[in-house]
This record gives sequence, structure tokens and C-alpha cells, in this order.
Amino acid sequence: MTPLNQRRLANFKANRRGFYSLIIFLVLFFASLFAEFIANEKPIAFTLHDELYLPVFFSYTESELGGELETEAYYRDPYVEALINADGWVLWPPVRYSHDTIDWEIEGHLPNPPSADHLLGTDGLATDVLAKIIYGFRLSVLFGLSLTLISSVIGITVGAFQGYFGGMTDLLGQRIVEIWAGLPVLLMLIILASVVEPNVYWLLLILAFFSWMALVGVVRAEFLRARNFDFVRAARALGVSNLTIMRRHVLPNAMVATLTYLPFILNGSITTLTALDFLGFGLPISEPSLGRLLEQARTNLQAPWLGVTAFAALATMLTLLIFVGEAVRDALDPRRTLANAVTTNNFATVGT
Repeated sequence: MTPLNQRRLANFKANRRGFYSLIIFLVLFFASLFAEFIANEKPIAFTLHDELYLPVFFSYTESELGGELETEAYYRDPYVEALINADGWVLWPPVRYSHDTIDWEIEGHLPNPPSADHLLGTDGLATDVLAKIIYGFRLSVLFGLSLTLISSVIGITVGAFQGYFGGMTDLLGQRIVEIWAGLPVLLMLIILASVVEPNVYWLLLILAFFSWMALVGVVRAEFLRARNFDFVRAARALGVSNLTIMRRHVLPNAMVATLTYLPFILNGSITTLTALDFLGFGLPISEPSLGRLLEQARTNLQAPWLGVTAFAALATMLTLLIFVGEAVRDALDPRRTLANAVTTNNFATVGT
């Protein structure tokens, strides 16, 4: 690791709020990747007649377990549970519900309040809220990361060509960006989402059309500044191609400013997805969604646990990302030394 990167890493660690926020976020995200092992209506594993079964990875029909039906076994059925317990053992996840598992045994009105069986209660569809939070958190982060990656690639490419070549390329490109940025994004997203039946990939493509402009201005400014540097002129005089100069010599300088925006772009991607789901123009109803959980909280004001849970999940996720973004911005700031970072962090800690 170069001394410059060592200084940046030290500055990042010096911002304790951002550093610990990154650790907490990574732990939560890593745990959500194994949501099927945490919340699932299927057992993690069980044995029957001295054979090991893994329902998390494979599907088994009821007849394979000694039953009568040729359809996939429903492991919450007392009949299927009796078949397994008669000659084997079963390992269940901590939460015995998936995000779309309907609890038919609930008594009383829906949504059902928190209980020993449903720690965060149920929504109006009799599905477990805790399972929805776990699966919805994973889907939101993965969707946001994918959208951030696609948007960054497009935005960096457009900004790089505008800034490096300048002239008519920059002029025409900037006018297109300004026109595109002037479109009512949310209205366009709602129109496009209502024309076609949305799924995860289609919605990702639609959002990518309007999310790439965030980095164009930053990258364009960096390329405009760096294209006349001596090392760029020297490389051009030696006959190095423009694409090679852009990729090897100019882009690394622009990436410093670009990286500071990525956590905030990720925040915006998650917020946009949540807003579309809340309005009913987002992911299909079969997908776990924090925005749809907020919509259920709006329509069921007599069930405050829905709103509190959805708000707490979103607020925690977005706050952690904001703190990480601030730490990344401070770490990449060339004017900030380690001593200044520690002093500023201590002052902020005392002030809070």
C-alpha cells in the first residue's frame, strides 16, 4: 500500500463514527445475505430414514418424505412435521417464516401485534414483519449497489468524454445532460413503471436511465482540469491513444472525487426504490419491500408497530451509509491530515 493510501486509510479510521458505521453496515448486510438461514418456512436441514435433506437448497415432494401428494412438501403442515419427527431430526431457522409466508393460524384482527411467534408482529397479509425486514434489507442494498454501479459507469463515461475532448463534444453533451436532468424523474418513472409490468431487472433498467447524471459534472470538471497537465501532454506527444490516456492517467485523478459521491448515490437509489414501492409503482408484490411495508403502515394506522419497524430499518440503513460517506469524503480530502481528522472527530464527539 502506498503512503498516500495509508494516510487515507488512517484518516478513515480516525473518523470513528464512519468507521464503526461501516462495520455495522457490513455485518448487517452479510447477515442478510443468508436470510434463508435466518427466516424461512423451510427447515435448514433434517434427516429421515438416515438420509440428510437440505430444503434450503433443494425441493422435495411430500411423497418423497412418505406422504401422499406429489407437490412440494409444506413443512409447516403438522402432517409433514409428524412424518419427519417420527424417524429423524429437524433444524429450523430462528424465524420460521419467510417474507411471503402466510400464517393461517393467526386469531383476531390483522395486522396482528408483536408476540412470541411474531416478534415484530404481522402486516395486513398475515406475513411476518421481521422476515420482511430481513429480506427487504437485502433486496434494497443489492438493488442500490447494482443501480449505483450501472449509474456510475454511465456517468463517469459521459463525463470523461465531455471533459477530455471538450469543444463540440462537451457542448452537445452538456445540452443533452441539461435536458435529461430537466425531466420530471419521478413522474417519468411512474409512467414507465405503469406501462410495463415491473420486475427487479426492468425497474433497475428504468432507474438507470435517470440516475447516471449525478457524477457527470464531477468527472467532467476533473477531466477538464487534468487534460492540459504536463504528463497528459507528454503522453499525447508520445503517441499514446486518447482512450489509454483517459483510462490510465486522467481517470485515477477523477476517481478521488467520484468515490466520495458513491455512498450518497447508494442512499438515493435505496430511497427512490422505497418511494416507488410506497406509491405502488415499484417491485412486484411477490418481492419483499420496505416501501410496501411503509404503505401498509399508512393504511393501518391502528398498527403502529408497522410504521415504527419500517422507519427504524430505513433510518438505520440510510444513517449508516451517510456516516460512511462522510468518512470516505474526509479520507480522500487532500487537505486533511491525520491530526486534523482526529481533532475534528473528537470535537464532534464532545459536541454530541
